[in-house]
Amino acid sequence: MEWFLDPNIWVGLLTLVVLEIVLGIDNLIFIAILADKLPPHQRDKARLIGLSLALVMRLGLLTIVSWLVTLTTPLFSIASYSFSGRDLILLLGGLFLLLKATSELHERLEGTPHQQSSSKTYASFAVVVAQIIVLDAVFSLDAVITAIGMVDELPVMMAAVVISMAMMMWASKPLTRFVSAHPTVVVLCLSFLLMIGLTLTAEGLGFKIPKGYLYAAIGFSIVIEFFNQWARRSSLKNEARLPLRDRTADAVLRLLGDRKRSESTEEDAHDEQNSGQTAFGPEERNMVSGVLTLGARSIRSIMTPRAEISWINLDDDPTVIQQLLRETPHSFFPVSRGQLDNTLGVARAKDLMADMLDNADLQKLPSLREPIIVHEATGVLQAMDILKKSRGQLVLVTDEYGTIQGLLTPIDILEAIAGEFPDEDEHPTIECIAPDTWRVDGTTDLHYLAQTLESDTLLARANGFSSIAGLLLDVFGNLPEVGATTEIDDLHITITGIANRRIATLEVTRSR
Repeated sequence: MEWFLDPNIWVGLLTLVVLEIVLGIDNLIFIAILADKLPPHQRDKARLIGLSLALVMRLGLLTIVSWLVTLTTPLFSIASYSFSGRDLILLLGGLFLLLKATSELHERLEGTPHQQSSSKTYASFAVVVAQIIVLDAVFSLDAVITAIGMVDELPVMMAAVVISMAMMMWASKPLTRFVSAHPTVVVLCLSFLLMIGLTLTAEGLGFKIPKGYLYAAIGFSIVIEFFNQWARRSSLKNEARLPLRDRTADAVLRLLGDRKRSESTEEDAHDEQNSGQTAFGPEERNMVSGVLTLGARSIRSIMTPRAEISWINLDDDPTVIQQLLRETPHSFFPVSRGQLDNTLGVARAKDLMADMLDNADLQKLPSLREPIIVHEATGVLQAMDILKKSRGQLVLVTDEYGTIQGLLTPIDILEAIAGEFPDEDEHPTIECIAPDTWRVDGTTDLHYLAQTLESDTLLARANGFSSIAGLLLDVFGNLPEVGATTEIDDLHITITGIANRRIATLEVTRSR
Protein backbone atom coordinates (compact mmCIF):
# COMPACT_ATOMS: atom_id res chain seq x y z
CA MET A 1 0.00 0.00 0.00
CA GLU A 2 2.98 2.29 -0.51
CA TRP A 3 1.12 3.99 -3.36
CA PHE A 4 -1.50 5.02 -0.78
CA LEU A 5 1.02 7.42 0.81
CA ASP A 6 2.35 8.71 -2.49
CA PRO A 7 1.24 12.37 -3.02
CA ASN A 8 1.41 11.85 -6.79
CA ILE A 9 -1.33 9.24 -6.42
CA TRP A 10 -3.61 11.75 -4.67
CA VAL A 11 -2.91 14.40 -7.29
CA GLY A 12 -3.71 11.88 -10.00
CA LEU A 13 -6.87 10.82 -8.14
CA LEU A 14 -8.08 14.42 -7.80
CA THR A 15 -7.31 15.19 -11.43
CA LEU A 16 -9.02 12.01 -12.58
CA VAL A 17 -12.10 12.77 -10.45
CA VAL A 18 -12.40 16.19 -12.10
CA LEU A 19 -11.98 14.66 -15.55
CA GLU A 20 -14.48 11.90 -14.81
CA ILE A 21 -17.00 14.51 -13.67
CA VAL A 22 -16.38 16.54 -16.82
CA LEU A 23 -16.74 13.42 -18.96
CA GLY A 24 -19.80 12.34 -16.98
CA ILE A 25 -21.65 15.68 -17.12
CA ASP A 26 -22.64 15.09 -20.73
CA ASN A 27 -23.85 11.62 -19.78
CA LEU A 28 -25.88 13.11 -16.94
CA ILE A 29 -27.34 15.81 -19.16
CA PHE A 30 -28.42 13.38 -21.83
CA ILE A 31 -29.91 11.08 -19.21
CA ALA A 32 -31.88 14.13 -18.02
CA ILE A 33 -33.02 14.80 -21.61
CA LEU A 34 -34.19 11.21 -22.01
CA ALA A 35 -35.82 11.15 -18.56
CA ASP A 36 -37.82 14.25 -19.46
CA LYS A 37 -39.80 12.08 -21.88
CA LEU A 38 -41.15 10.06 -18.95
CA PRO A 39 -44.02 10.96 -16.61
CA PRO A 40 -42.81 13.23 -13.76
CA HIS A 41 -43.08 10.50 -11.09
CA GLN A 42 -40.72 8.19 -13.05
CA ARG A 43 -37.98 10.69 -13.90
CA ASP A 44 -36.00 10.47 -10.65
CA LYS A 45 -36.09 6.68 -10.86
CA ALA A 46 -34.82 6.73 -14.45
CA ARG A 47 -32.00 9.14 -13.54
CA LEU A 48 -30.83 6.98 -10.65
CA ILE A 49 -31.03 3.80 -12.73
CA GLY A 50 -29.09 5.48 -15.54
CA LEU A 51 -26.32 6.74 -13.28
CA SER A 52 -26.14 3.44 -11.42
CA LEU A 53 -25.79 1.59 -14.71
CA ALA A 54 -23.06 4.02 -15.75
CA LEU A 55 -21.19 3.30 -12.49
CA VAL A 56 -21.54 -0.46 -12.87
CA MET A 57 -20.41 -0.33 -16.49
CA ARG A 58 -17.35 1.77 -15.73
CA LEU A 59 -16.33 -0.43 -12.80
CA GLY A 60 -16.88 -3.52 -14.92
CA LEU A 61 -14.81 -2.17 -17.76
CA LEU A 62 -12.05 -1.17 -15.39
CA THR A 63 -11.88 -4.71 -13.94
CA ILE A 64 -11.21 -6.09 -17.39
CA VAL A 65 -8.73 -3.38 -18.29
CA SER A 66 -6.17 -5.90 -19.48
CA TRP A 67 -8.68 -7.26 -21.98
CA LEU A 68 -9.63 -3.74 -23.05
CA VAL A 69 -6.02 -3.07 -24.00
CA THR A 70 -6.00 -6.03 -26.37
CA LEU A 71 -8.89 -4.51 -28.29
CA THR A 72 -6.32 -2.50 -30.23
CA THR A 73 -5.32 -5.61 -32.15
CA PRO A 74 -6.60 -5.34 -35.76
CA LEU A 75 -9.44 -7.73 -36.52
CA PHE A 76 -9.85 -7.02 -40.25
CA SER A 77 -8.91 -4.46 -42.89
CA ILE A 78 -10.80 -2.57 -45.56
CA ALA A 79 -8.55 -1.03 -48.17
CA SER A 80 -5.82 0.71 -46.17
CA TYR A 81 -7.88 0.91 -42.95
CA SER A 82 -7.46 -1.70 -40.21
CA PHE A 83 -10.21 -2.08 -37.60
CA SER A 84 -9.74 -3.36 -34.06
CA GLY A 85 -12.42 -4.13 -31.50
CA ARG A 86 -11.85 -0.73 -29.91
CA ASP A 87 -12.20 0.95 -33.30
CA LEU A 88 -15.52 -0.80 -33.93
CA ILE A 89 -16.87 0.20 -30.52
CA LEU A 90 -15.83 3.82 -31.05
CA LEU A 91 -17.22 3.88 -34.59
CA LEU A 92 -20.58 2.37 -33.68
CA GLY A 93 -20.85 4.54 -30.58
CA GLY A 94 -20.00 7.69 -32.53
CA LEU A 95 -22.56 6.91 -35.23
CA PHE A 96 -25.17 6.27 -32.55
CA LEU A 97 -24.43 9.62 -30.90
CA LEU A 98 -24.64 11.43 -34.24
CA LEU A 99 -27.99 9.81 -35.05
CA LYS A 100 -29.39 10.41 -31.57
CA ALA A 101 -28.28 14.05 -31.38
CA THR A 102 -29.56 14.81 -34.88
CA SER A 103 -32.99 13.34 -34.20
CA GLU A 104 -33.27 15.12 -30.84
CA LEU A 105 -32.24 18.45 -32.37
CA HIS A 106 -34.77 18.01 -35.18
CA GLU A 107 -37.58 17.25 -32.71
CA ARG A 108 -36.76 20.17 -30.44
CA LEU A 109 -36.31 22.69 -33.24
CA GLU A 110 -39.57 21.58 -34.85
CA GLY A 111 -41.18 21.81 -31.42
CA THR A 112 -43.87 19.16 -31.76
CA PRO A 113 -42.71 16.28 -29.54
CA HIS A 114 -41.74 18.50 -26.62
CA GLN A 115 -44.88 20.61 -26.38
CA GLN A 116 -45.88 20.87 -22.74
CA SER A 117 -49.59 20.27 -22.42
CA SER A 118 -52.07 18.28 -20.41
CA SER A 119 -52.34 15.72 -23.23
CA LYS A 120 -48.59 15.14 -23.57
CA THR A 121 -47.69 11.60 -24.68
CA TYR A 122 -44.93 10.09 -22.54
CA ALA A 123 -42.42 7.50 -23.68
CA SER A 124 -42.26 3.99 -22.31
CA PHE A 125 -40.07 3.53 -19.24
CA ALA A 126 -38.42 0.43 -20.72
CA VAL A 127 -37.61 2.25 -23.99
CA VAL A 128 -36.04 5.20 -22.18
CA VAL A 129 -33.99 2.91 -19.90
CA ALA A 130 -32.78 0.97 -22.96
CA GLN A 131 -31.59 4.21 -24.56
CA ILE A 132 -29.90 5.19 -21.29
CA ILE A 133 -28.06 1.83 -21.25
CA VAL A 134 -26.73 2.40 -24.77
CA LEU A 135 -25.65 5.95 -23.88
CA ASP A 136 -24.00 4.69 -20.70
CA ALA A 137 -22.05 2.12 -22.68
CA VAL A 138 -20.71 4.76 -25.05
CA PHE A 139 -19.89 7.37 -22.41
CA SER A 140 -18.46 4.76 -20.01
CA LEU A 141 -16.03 3.59 -22.66
CA ASP A 142 -14.81 7.15 -23.20
CA ALA A 143 -14.38 7.68 -19.45
CA VAL A 144 -12.61 4.35 -18.95
CA ILE A 145 -10.20 5.01 -21.80
CA THR A 146 -9.42 8.39 -20.24
CA ALA A 147 -8.78 6.75 -16.86
CA ILE A 148 -6.48 4.15 -18.39
CA GLY A 149 -4.49 6.84 -20.11
CA MET A 150 -3.98 8.88 -16.93
CA VAL A 151 -3.50 6.40 -14.07
CA ASP A 152 -1.87 2.98 -13.87
CA GLU A 153 -3.35 1.77 -10.55
CA LEU A 154 -6.74 0.05 -10.88
CA PRO A 155 -7.92 1.00 -7.32
CA VAL A 156 -7.27 4.66 -8.06
CA MET A 157 -9.33 4.41 -11.25
CA MET A 158 -12.20 2.76 -9.39
CA ALA A 159 -12.08 5.30 -6.56
CA ALA A 160 -12.19 8.17 -9.04
CA VAL A 161 -15.15 6.64 -10.85
CA VAL A 162 -17.10 6.01 -7.63
CA ILE A 163 -16.43 9.52 -6.26
CA SER A 164 -17.37 11.23 -9.53
CA MET A 165 -20.56 9.20 -9.98
CA ALA A 166 -21.60 9.85 -6.36
CA MET A 167 -21.20 13.59 -6.90
CA MET A 168 -23.22 13.42 -10.13
CA MET A 169 -26.01 11.46 -8.42
CA TRP A 170 -26.15 14.15 -5.74
CA ALA A 171 -26.35 16.91 -8.36
CA SER A 172 -28.60 15.09 -10.83
CA LYS A 173 -31.95 16.54 -9.75
CA PRO A 174 -31.00 20.26 -9.61
CA LEU A 175 -29.02 19.89 -12.83
CA THR A 176 -31.96 18.19 -14.54
CA ARG A 177 -34.30 20.92 -13.29
CA PHE A 178 -31.95 23.57 -14.68
CA VAL A 179 -31.70 21.83 -18.05
CA SER A 180 -35.49 21.45 -18.31
CA ALA A 181 -36.02 25.14 -17.53
CA HIS A 182 -33.52 26.34 -20.13
CA PRO A 183 -34.24 24.99 -23.65
CA THR A 184 -31.16 26.71 -25.09
CA VAL A 185 -28.96 24.66 -22.74
CA VAL A 186 -30.57 21.48 -24.08
CA VAL A 187 -29.81 22.48 -27.67
CA LEU A 188 -26.25 23.38 -26.67
CA CYS A 189 -25.77 19.98 -25.01
CA LEU A 190 -27.13 18.18 -28.05
CA SER A 191 -24.58 20.11 -30.11
CA PHE A 192 -21.89 18.82 -27.73
CA LEU A 193 -23.20 15.32 -28.35
CA LEU A 194 -22.75 15.85 -32.09
CA MET A 195 -19.16 16.96 -31.51
CA ILE A 196 -18.42 13.95 -29.28
CA GLY A 197 -20.05 11.60 -31.79
CA LEU A 198 -17.97 13.07 -34.59
CA THR A 199 -14.80 12.68 -32.49
CA LEU A 200 -15.54 9.03 -31.66
CA THR A 201 -16.40 8.26 -35.29
CA ALA A 202 -13.15 9.87 -36.46
CA GLU A 203 -11.14 7.89 -33.90
CA GLY A 204 -12.88 4.70 -34.97
CA LEU A 205 -11.72 5.40 -38.53
CA GLY A 206 -8.18 6.05 -37.37
CA PHE A 207 -8.17 9.85 -37.34
CA LYS A 208 -6.98 11.13 -33.98
CA ILE A 209 -8.63 14.42 -32.97
CA PRO A 210 -6.90 16.02 -29.97
CA LYS A 211 -9.32 16.24 -27.06
CA GLY A 212 -8.02 19.72 -26.34
CA TYR A 213 -9.85 21.03 -29.40
CA LEU A 214 -13.07 19.43 -28.25
CA TYR A 215 -12.77 20.71 -24.68
CA ALA A 216 -11.83 24.21 -25.89
CA ALA A 217 -14.93 24.37 -28.09
CA ILE A 218 -17.18 23.07 -25.32
CA GLY A 219 -15.64 25.44 -22.77
CA PHE A 220 -16.04 28.44 -25.08
CA SER A 221 -19.68 27.53 -25.76
CA ILE A 222 -20.38 27.15 -22.05
CA VAL A 223 -18.90 30.59 -21.34
CA ILE A 224 -21.06 32.17 -24.07
CA GLU A 225 -24.15 30.39 -22.73
CA PHE A 226 -23.28 31.57 -19.21
CA PHE A 227 -23.30 35.19 -20.37
CA ASN A 228 -26.48 34.54 -22.34
CA GLN A 229 -28.24 33.22 -19.23
CA TRP A 230 -26.85 36.11 -17.19
CA ALA A 231 -28.21 38.63 -19.72
CA ARG A 232 -31.59 36.87 -19.74
CA ARG A 233 -31.74 36.90 -15.96
CA SER A 234 -30.90 40.62 -15.90
CA SER A 235 -33.64 41.26 -18.46
CA LEU A 236 -36.17 39.38 -16.33
CA LYS A 237 -35.11 41.39 -13.28
CA ASN A 238 -35.64 44.64 -15.18
CA GLU A 239 -39.08 43.47 -16.29
CA ALA A 240 -39.91 42.50 -12.71
CA ARG A 241 -39.41 46.11 -11.65
CA LEU A 242 -42.49 47.06 -13.68
CA PRO A 243 -45.80 46.81 -11.82
CA LEU A 244 -47.45 43.41 -12.18
CA ARG A 245 -50.53 45.06 -13.66
CA ASP A 246 -48.49 46.69 -16.44
CA ARG A 247 -46.66 43.45 -17.23
CA THR A 248 -49.93 41.52 -17.35
CA ALA A 249 -51.59 44.11 -19.58
CA ASP A 250 -48.60 44.16 -21.92
CA ALA A 251 -48.59 40.36 -22.16
CA VAL A 252 -52.32 40.23 -22.93
CA LEU A 253 -51.98 42.92 -25.60
CA ARG A 254 -49.12 41.00 -27.23
CA LEU A 255 -51.27 37.87 -27.27
CA LEU A 256 -54.07 39.82 -28.91
CA GLY A 257 -51.70 41.08 -31.59
CA ASP A 258 -51.83 44.74 -30.54
CA ARG A 259 -49.15 45.77 -33.02
CA LYS A 260 -49.02 47.54 -36.32
CA ARG A 261 -49.00 45.34 -39.37
CA SER A 262 -45.48 46.39 -40.25
CA GLU A 263 -44.24 45.26 -36.84
CA SER A 264 -45.77 41.80 -37.07
CA THR A 265 -43.37 38.90 -37.33
CA GLU A 266 -43.11 36.82 -40.46
CA GLU A 267 -44.49 33.88 -38.51
CA ASP A 268 -47.59 35.87 -37.50
CA ALA A 269 -48.13 36.95 -41.11
CA HIS A 270 -47.70 33.37 -42.30
CA ASP A 271 -50.22 32.09 -39.74
CA GLU A 272 -52.72 34.79 -40.68
CA GLN A 273 -52.27 34.00 -44.37
CA ASN A 274 -52.87 30.31 -43.78
CA SER A 275 -55.94 30.87 -41.62
CA GLY A 276 -57.34 33.57 -43.88
CA GLN A 277 -58.07 35.85 -40.95
CA THR A 278 -56.47 37.44 -37.90
CA ALA A 279 -57.04 36.01 -34.44
CA PHE A 280 -58.63 39.24 -33.20
CA GLY A 281 -60.13 42.12 -35.13
CA PRO A 282 -59.12 45.75 -34.53
CA GLU A 283 -62.38 46.43 -32.63
CA GLU A 284 -61.73 43.53 -30.27
CA ARG A 285 -58.13 44.58 -29.66
CA ASN A 286 -59.20 48.17 -29.04
CA MET A 287 -61.84 47.13 -26.51
CA VAL A 288 -59.47 44.90 -24.56
CA SER A 289 -56.80 47.60 -24.72
CA GLY A 290 -59.36 50.13 -23.46
CA VAL A 291 -60.17 47.95 -20.46
CA LEU A 292 -56.53 47.23 -19.57
CA THR A 293 -55.41 50.85 -19.85
CA LEU A 294 -58.48 52.42 -18.22
CA GLY A 295 -57.05 52.45 -14.72
CA ALA A 296 -53.88 54.23 -15.88
CA ARG A 297 -55.71 56.99 -17.74
CA SER A 298 -56.50 60.48 -16.53
CA ILE A 299 -60.12 61.42 -15.92
CA ARG A 300 -59.49 64.42 -18.19
CA SER A 301 -58.90 62.05 -21.11
CA ILE A 302 -62.38 60.50 -20.93
CA MET A 303 -64.62 63.33 -19.64
CA THR A 304 -66.72 65.67 -21.79
CA PRO A 305 -64.69 68.92 -21.87
CA ARG A 306 -66.12 72.21 -20.60
CA ALA A 307 -66.53 73.66 -24.11
CA GLU A 308 -68.90 70.82 -25.06
CA ILE A 309 -71.08 70.84 -21.92
CA SER A 310 -74.78 71.60 -22.44
CA TRP A 311 -76.07 73.40 -19.32
CA ILE A 312 -79.09 75.33 -18.14
CA ASN A 313 -78.70 79.03 -17.35
CA LEU A 314 -81.55 80.11 -15.07
CA ASP A 315 -80.95 83.74 -16.14
CA ASP A 316 -82.15 82.85 -19.65
CA ASP A 317 -85.74 83.30 -20.74
CA PRO A 318 -87.92 80.22 -20.03
CA THR A 319 -88.60 79.79 -23.76
CA VAL A 320 -84.85 79.61 -24.43
CA ILE A 321 -84.50 76.97 -21.72
CA GLN A 322 -87.40 74.95 -23.15
CA GLN A 323 -85.93 75.10 -26.63
CA LEU A 324 -82.57 73.86 -25.29
CA LEU A 325 -84.28 70.98 -23.50
CA ARG A 326 -86.14 69.98 -26.69
CA GLU A 327 -83.11 70.20 -29.01
CA THR A 328 -80.49 68.58 -26.79
CA PRO A 329 -80.72 64.76 -26.47
CA HIS A 330 -79.32 64.64 -22.93
CA SER A 331 -81.29 63.45 -19.95
CA PHE A 332 -79.31 65.33 -17.23
CA PHE A 333 -78.16 68.96 -17.22
CA PRO A 334 -76.04 71.06 -14.87
CA VAL A 335 -78.17 73.99 -13.70
CA SER A 336 -76.30 77.25 -13.10
CA ARG A 337 -76.94 80.95 -12.82
CA GLY A 338 -75.07 83.35 -15.06
CA GLN A 339 -72.04 81.12 -15.67
CA LEU A 340 -71.29 77.40 -15.55
CA ASP A 341 -69.07 77.66 -12.48
CA ASN A 342 -72.00 79.06 -10.48
CA THR A 343 -73.67 75.64 -10.44
CA LEU A 344 -76.79 75.25 -8.30
CA GLY A 345 -77.36 71.57 -8.96
CA VAL A 346 -78.25 68.94 -11.53
CA ALA A 347 -81.71 68.18 -12.89
CA ARG A 348 -83.43 65.79 -15.27
CA ALA A 349 -84.64 67.26 -18.55
CA LYS A 350 -88.14 65.82 -18.10
CA ASP A 351 -88.36 67.18 -14.53
CA LEU A 352 -87.34 70.65 -15.71
CA MET A 353 -89.95 70.54 -18.49
CA ALA A 354 -92.59 69.45 -16.00
CA ASP A 355 -91.67 72.24 -13.57
CA MET A 356 -91.84 74.84 -16.32
CA LEU A 357 -95.19 73.52 -17.57
CA ASP A 358 -96.47 73.75 -14.00
CA ASN A 359 -95.23 77.37 -13.87
CA ALA A 360 -92.86 76.53 -11.02
CA ASP A 361 -90.58 79.26 -9.71
CA LEU A 362 -87.23 78.91 -11.50
CA GLN A 363 -85.56 80.34 -8.41
CA LYS A 364 -86.71 77.37 -6.35
CA LEU A 365 -86.80 74.34 -8.64
CA PRO A 366 -88.16 71.38 -6.66
CA SER A 367 -86.45 68.87 -9.01
CA LEU A 368 -82.95 70.24 -8.47
CA ARG A 369 -80.42 67.75 -7.07
CA GLU A 370 -77.11 68.33 -5.31
CA PRO A 371 -74.25 68.12 -7.85
CA ILE A 372 -71.64 65.39 -7.50
CA ILE A 373 -68.22 66.95 -7.91
CA VAL A 374 -64.87 65.18 -8.30
CA HIS A 375 -61.38 66.57 -8.72
CA GLU A 376 -59.66 66.15 -12.08
CA ALA A 377 -56.88 64.14 -10.37
CA THR A 378 -59.39 61.48 -9.32
CA GLY A 379 -58.63 58.05 -10.79
CA VAL A 380 -60.94 56.67 -13.45
CA LEU A 381 -61.72 53.53 -11.44
CA GLN A 382 -62.64 55.67 -8.41
CA ALA A 383 -64.81 57.85 -10.63
CA MET A 384 -66.57 54.69 -11.84
CA ASP A 385 -67.47 53.79 -8.25
CA ILE A 386 -68.88 57.30 -7.77
CA LEU A 387 -70.94 56.97 -10.96
CA LYS A 388 -72.34 53.64 -9.76
CA LYS A 389 -73.67 55.37 -6.67
CA SER A 390 -75.02 58.39 -8.56
CA ARG A 391 -78.00 56.42 -9.96
CA GLY A 392 -77.51 57.67 -13.48
CA GLN A 393 -76.59 61.22 -12.50
CA LEU A 394 -73.65 62.96 -14.14
CA VAL A 395 -70.50 63.96 -12.25
CA LEU A 396 -68.88 67.40 -12.55
CA VAL A 397 -65.07 67.55 -12.79
CA THR A 398 -63.26 70.56 -11.31
CA ASP A 399 -59.64 71.68 -11.07
CA GLU A 400 -57.75 72.77 -7.96
CA TYR A 401 -59.35 76.23 -8.15
CA GLY A 402 -62.90 74.88 -8.24
CA THR A 403 -63.38 75.74 -11.92
CA ILE A 404 -65.50 73.21 -13.78
CA GLN A 405 -63.38 71.50 -16.44
CA GLY A 406 -65.87 68.94 -17.71
CA LEU A 407 -68.42 66.34 -16.77
CA LEU A 408 -68.41 62.57 -16.65
CA THR A 409 -71.22 60.12 -17.40
CA PRO A 410 -71.39 56.33 -17.73
CA ILE A 411 -71.40 56.81 -21.51
CA ASP A 412 -67.96 58.46 -21.27
CA ILE A 413 -66.63 55.34 -19.52
CA LEU A 414 -68.16 53.11 -22.18
CA GLU A 415 -66.70 55.23 -24.99
CA ALA A 416 -63.24 54.96 -23.41
CA ILE A 417 -63.55 51.18 -23.79
CA ALA A 418 -65.58 50.62 -26.95
CA GLY A 419 -65.13 53.84 -28.92
CA GLU A 420 -67.45 56.74 -29.67
CA PHE A 421 -71.25 56.77 -29.44
CA PRO A 422 -72.11 60.18 -30.92
CA ASP A 423 -75.34 61.87 -29.80
CA GLU A 424 -77.81 63.30 -32.27
CA ASP A 425 -76.25 66.74 -31.94
CA GLU A 426 -72.68 65.43 -32.36
CA HIS A 427 -70.59 64.17 -35.25
CA PRO A 428 -67.78 61.55 -35.00
CA THR A 429 -64.52 63.07 -33.86
CA ILE A 430 -62.63 60.88 -36.33
CA GLU A 431 -63.90 60.48 -39.90
CA CYS A 432 -62.15 58.58 -42.67
CA ILE A 433 -62.48 60.82 -45.72
CA ALA A 434 -60.14 58.87 -48.03
CA PRO A 435 -57.81 55.87 -47.86
CA ASP A 436 -55.27 56.56 -45.08
CA THR A 437 -56.74 60.05 -44.56
CA TRP A 438 -58.88 61.19 -41.61
CA ARG A 439 -60.63 64.37 -40.49
CA VAL A 440 -60.06 64.73 -36.74
CA ASP A 441 -61.52 67.08 -34.14
CA GLY A 442 -58.97 68.84 -31.97
CA THR A 443 -60.74 67.56 -28.85
CA THR A 444 -60.28 63.90 -29.87
CA ASP A 445 -58.93 61.73 -27.08
CA LEU A 446 -55.33 60.71 -27.76
CA HIS A 447 -55.92 57.09 -26.68
CA TYR A 448 -58.85 56.75 -29.05
CA LEU A 449 -56.92 58.38 -31.90
CA ALA A 450 -53.86 56.18 -31.29
CA GLN A 451 -56.04 53.07 -31.39
CA THR A 452 -57.84 54.14 -34.57
CA LEU A 453 -54.65 55.09 -36.41
CA GLU A 454 -52.57 52.28 -34.83
CA SER A 455 -49.87 54.72 -33.77
CA ASP A 456 -48.07 54.15 -30.47
CA THR A 457 -45.98 57.27 -31.07
CA LEU A 458 -48.95 59.52 -30.30
CA LEU A 459 -49.22 58.08 -26.80
CA ALA A 460 -45.45 58.08 -26.32
CA ARG A 461 -45.35 61.84 -26.97
CA ALA A 462 -48.52 62.64 -24.98
CA ASN A 463 -46.62 64.38 -22.13
CA GLY A 464 -49.76 64.53 -20.01
CA PHE A 465 -52.04 65.87 -22.76
CA SER A 466 -55.42 64.21 -23.15
CA SER A 467 -56.38 65.53 -26.61
CA ILE A 468 -54.63 65.76 -29.96
CA ALA A 469 -55.00 69.56 -29.82
CA GLY A 470 -52.96 69.68 -26.62
CA LEU A 471 -50.24 67.52 -28.15
CA LEU A 472 -50.07 69.70 -31.27
CA LEU A 473 -49.84 72.89 -29.21
CA ASP A 474 -46.81 71.36 -27.52
CA VAL A 475 -45.33 70.34 -30.89
CA PHE A 476 -45.81 73.77 -32.50
CA GLY A 477 -44.94 75.72 -29.34
CA ASN A 478 -47.82 78.16 -29.93
CA LEU A 479 -51.26 78.32 -31.52
CA PRO A 480 -50.61 77.44 -35.18
CA GLU A 481 -52.28 78.98 -38.18
CA VAL A 482 -54.62 77.19 -40.55
CA GLY A 483 -52.53 75.20 -43.02
CA ALA A 484 -49.63 74.57 -40.62
CA THR A 485 -48.24 71.05 -40.93
CA THR A 486 -46.13 68.67 -38.87
CA GLU A 487 -44.96 65.05 -38.96
CA ILE A 488 -45.40 62.55 -36.13
CA ASP A 489 -43.96 59.16 -36.97
CA ASP A 490 -45.56 58.22 -40.31
CA LEU A 491 -48.50 60.62 -39.81
CA HIS A 492 -48.68 63.89 -41.76
CA ILE A 493 -50.88 66.38 -39.83
CA THR A 494 -52.37 69.56 -41.29
CA ILE A 495 -54.30 72.13 -39.24
CA THR A 496 -57.61 72.82 -41.03
CA GLY A 497 -59.55 74.86 -38.48
CA ILE A 498 -58.95 77.27 -35.58
CA ALA A 499 -61.81 78.45 -33.33
CA ASN A 500 -61.91 80.32 -30.02
CA ARG A 501 -58.10 80.24 -29.70
CA ARG A 502 -57.95 76.45 -29.99
CA ILE A 503 -57.26 73.88 -32.68
CA ALA A 504 -60.72 72.90 -33.90
CA THR A 505 -60.04 70.45 -36.74
CA LEU A 506 -57.11 68.81 -38.48
CA GLU A 507 -56.42 66.38 -41.27
CA VAL A 508 -54.22 63.32 -40.73
CA THR A 509 -52.65 61.36 -43.60
CA ARG A 510 -50.54 58.24 -43.21
CA SER A 511 -47.46 58.11 -45.39
CA ARG A 512 -47.34 55.05 -47.62
